[in-house]
Amino acid sequence: MRRDVFQAIADPTRREIIQLLVKKTQNLHSLAENFEVSRQAISLHIKILTECGLVVVKQQGRERYCEAKLDKLSEVSVWIEQYKQFCESKVDGLEMYLDKLQKQRKNAKHKK
Repeated sequence: MRRDVFQAIADPTRREIIQLLVKKTQNLHSLAENFEVSRQAISLHIKILTECGLVVVKQQGRERYCEAKLDKLSEVSVWIEQYKQFCESKVDGLEMYLDKLQKQRKNAKHKK
């Protein structure tokens, strides 16, 4: 199955894992201690994050260390930007409409 960055960040546990790994590289055991789910469940989340390119796992002796690689999050940023521009144009239109109403009310008061 092909996974993408959107699937990775859709899960709150994976978002929390990313947040922890941004602060520092951790081994699987210390990472799993932050959650109330099994180490196996955390390993599955790490597998998904790895497949999506957001985490790199490096073997050092007997330990596996996880490190955040957030370059792929730029895909999310690009996707969000298009909707941000859309929303900003709607807000701009609303501001212009409200300004127009305000001017009409002022003019109506001055005529009385």
